[in-house]
Amino acid sequence: MTTAIHREAPNHNTLTCYTRYKCRLPECVERYRANERDRRRQHRRGEYRRLTDADPVREHVQQLLATGASPRAIAARADVADRVVRDLLADNAAKLLAVAPDDVVPQYVPALGSVRRLQALVADGMPMIYIAPHVDLYPSYISSLLWRAEELDNHQVLGTTALGINRGYDHLSGKNPLRYGATRKSKALARSLGASRNWPTSKYWARFPDAIDDPHFTPEYKVTQAEILAEETRWLIETAGLTRTEAAERLGKHRSYIDRVLGQPDLKAAA
Repeated sequence: MTTAIHREAPNHNTLTCYTRYKCRLPECVERYRANERDRRRQHRRGEYRRLTDADPVREHVQQLLATGASPRAIAARADVADRVVRDLLADNAAKLLAVAPDDVVPQYVPALGSVRRLQALVADGMPMIYIAPHVDLYPSYISSLLWRAEELDNHQVLGTTALGINRGYDHLSGKNPLRYGATRKSKALARSLGASRNWPTSKYWARFPDAIDDPHFTPEYKVTQAEILAEETRWLIETAGLTRTEAAERLGKHRSYIDRVLGQPDLKAAA
């Protein structure tokens, strides 16, 4: 004779603990009965709706996906079918919301996207001290992350850190820093810092929504066409091995342009 083994419910504040995990705590039984009474009453009135608002569930799943979690991993952790992640049926909403970032988010992810988001908020005029509460980080960590990221290649951050920065960025991007405690002076200082380092603003990244996490995308923010041509000239000469005449022909420029670029350290001035 075998005895069925029921797993412990992950929580006792939804109907799933009764329907799926066979929980029979008095308060859980009463919650189920109350829901059934309400459902029957809605049926009689013709007001019963099978589906509930999936927007909060959809947003939660999208945020998990943005940190690198796969739909299959989310579905497996929530103990639902893969298609449920796409369909977001009401009966499974509570299970999906119960999936925490620690359950599916990779332990470490590339820091590039996080750094770009923080840089963009600063460039918008948001001081780091006011960014910190919205990304659940200390201002000193934000500062350290931004400075270290410029010195280290392939830098990584915790997956949960990236998730917090993603959420904070979605909330703060495009907003007026004065609404979040910044003074006019601190806003101006933050924008000045961003401008001095050519950090793209959130408005710039909004034009390239899929590029902020892409390591192969190089933002050409506040870079003039002349600067781009000047840099291409140096690359053709120093890396590709072309002669000055060949580089001029490749770029469609006069040889005198090439001579000016190679004769001055300041590419902008040379261009």
